[in-house]
Parts: sequence; C-alpha cells; structure tokens
Amino acid sequence: MKNYVLAAAAVAVTAAFAANCAYAEETAAPAAKPDNEVSFNVAVVSDYRYRGISQTRLKPALQGGADYVNNPTGLYLGTWLSTIKWTKDAGGDGSVEWDIYGGKRGQITDDVSYDVGVLTYVYASNGLDHVAGFVDANTTEVYGQLGYGPAYVKYSHAVTNLFGFVDSKNSGYVDIGANIDVGEGYTVNLHAGHQEVKHNDAASYTDWKVGVTKDFGVVTGALAVIGTNASKTAYASPANGKFLGKTALQLSIGKVF
Repeated sequence: MKNYVLAAAAVAVTAAFAANCAYAEETAAPAAKPDNEVSFNVAVVSDYRYRGISQTRLKPALQGGADYVNNPTGLYLGTWLSTIKWTKDAGGDGSVEWDIYGGKRGQITDDVSYDVGVLTYVYASNGLDHVAGFVDANTTEVYGQLGYGPAYVKYSHAVTNLFGFVDSKNSGYVDIGANIDVGEGYTVNLHAGHQEVKHNDAASYTDWKVGVTKDFGVVTGALAVIGTNASKTAYASPANGKFLGKTALQLSIGKVF
C-alpha cells in the first residue's frame, strides 16, 4: 500500500563576472535525464499507516522497494514491500505486504500532469479465505491521477475484493492533497481521502494527514499527524482491541538511491 512521493529539483549554475561596475550572468540548463532509470528506496516508520489505518498494530515497520521508469514514454514498473501485522491479527497468516505496480505518467500541459496504472497488493499465504467473515486479502486496483503544480486528485478502484472484505469488489478510494515545497529542503504534505468499501458501509471512512518532509541529503525524514473517522468497532485490533485509525503522530526516515 505504498504511498511514496518523489520530487526532482533542477540545479542552476551561475557565473558572475565584474569589470568597471558591470557584470554578466549565465545559467546552465539542467542535465538531461537518461532514457532508462532505476531507483531503490528503504525506510523505517514508527507506524505503517495506509489510508489512515495502521497495518502494524500501531507498531514500527521496515519498508523497501525498487522502481524503473522509461523517461521518453513515461512508462514505469515498480515493487515495494513492508512488514505488517494485520493479516495475522485477523486470524490468518503472513507478515509481509508485497506491492507490484505499473503504469504511465506524463504531462497534459505544462501545468497539468497525469498518472494511470494498476497496483496489486500481495499478502502471501494470508489464509483469510479460510477465516469466517473474510475473503482472500490479495487485492488489485486500477488508478488515475491528475496533478496541477503541487496539488493532485487521485481515484483508485478495486477490481477484486478489497483487503479481505467480503463482497467488496468495485470499492473506491478518493485521494486529494498537495505536497508544497516551502524551501530549505522542507515540503508540507496535506492529504484527505475517503474509502468506500462496497456492501460494507460500516467499514467506509474518511482519513486525513498533515505533515512535513525534510531532505537532509543523506536521508529524508517525515513527521505527520494522521487521523480518521473510521468505526472503532470495524477497525479495532483483534490482538489488543486498540483502535487502528486513531489520531497519532507518525515518524519516518527513508532514503532513495
């Protein structure tokens, strides 16, 4: 359930020459990107939240992934993994979530961007299809996103049952937000979303996040306040009864290389 924001910055190089109180200035253009790029990412988070709901019983998680993009076409493929606890807590098995995704992104105009693709969440040997009240947790969604400057709106549509909910095919998630560069390596992260769980009204809810990300060069750190209006009954941990959508701080430290 990866929710990862990647930003690219152009570096301008300026040379000034002064003589008899006059100077000339020139700026070099940013280097062109290679046709094919591969990147890797690793992170540790204090609580793995996805759409506002803790996937780790309010505990820390280890995460990592890899991405490939063909810059001329905007086509991309990626994979990402995280430790989890919720499938075991629900009575099944497994402790890892594995995401596999691909799509295409680009510009409609200079100001408007798009991103469309498909994402499959794999919970190997989760066994929830043998637990009363659940179906197999593996889920596939198609998604589409439009961006304007730092703001975006995204819709994800489940073409399978959603994360183990019975008869939940065609569930949808609306995500709006903005990632605003405020200088000095800081980015303000704003998000609001609504999860509709088809034929499971008690499991539908709204979530939100307000946070800040700081690029320290060696690593990137993020601190956010995350909350939901989810049902405390539908989203209580079977392991200890704690509400998994409670408002709380989340701290993460990651690196892309």
